[in-house]
Amino acid sequence: MLENVVEFFRYLPAKNCVECGEAIEEQHECYGSKCDNCMDPGKY
Repeated sequence: MLENVVEFFRYLPAKNCVECGEAIEEQHECYGSKCDNCMDPGKY
């Protein structure tokens, strides 16, 4: 069973930022939907 869970997370497709469309690195399994650049409060 554990192997199936590990495989599930290993093969998740990359998430894309909802704001700019860039691929979000190392956050495939998290709930975030914006990349680091778009979450930067100094951007605006």
